[in-house]
Amino acid sequence: MPETPPLMPIDEKARASMLRVDQAGEYGATRIYAGQLAVMGDHAPGSRLIARMALQEERHRARFDAMIAERGVRPTALQPLWNVAGFALGAATALIGPKAAMACTAAIETEIDRHYGEQLERIGTGDPELSEAIADFRAEEVEHREIALAEGAEEAPAYPLLSGAIRLGCRAAIALSKRI
Repeated sequence: MPETPPLMPIDEKARASMLRVDQAGEYGATRIYAGQLAVMGDHAPGSRLIARMALQEERHRARFDAMIAERGVRPTALQPLWNVAGFALGAATALIGPKAAMACTAAIETEIDRHYGEQLERIGTGDPELSEAIADFRAEEVEHREIALAEGAEEAPAYPLLSGAIRLGCRAAIALSKRI
């Protein structure tokens, strides 16, 4: 079995990129849930669960906002785009129905679990504050995915296509937000 190469120490540029993309992702999540709740209202199936997940995402975003400010990291310049795109994605999936809204959550949280896992491997012990936040938030994102699946995400119309498109968009947003 080949030996795993040692991780390079994480530098300030890499940390800044991680914070930028993580803050952007949590901001986008709050916008997706806002779009879903705007369409679904307070009494639709799943709206209570979505509202609870939205509060957790808001807490994640606030933590990354604080870390960005404390460390002098520039947020993504794409935030206005994520504002509109996130809300539109949330509203569109909610218009399809509650199971499609849950499919959106399941797809995004699958990608975020992967993304946060890669970041944790990269950070190692190089930034305890950042790695602790990512690990805590990752656990909640996995919980969101499990809730969405339990609520029938895979029963959404055209689930494989919907999930695949959302996951692809999520990967693209991650790649763009790291740099821009």
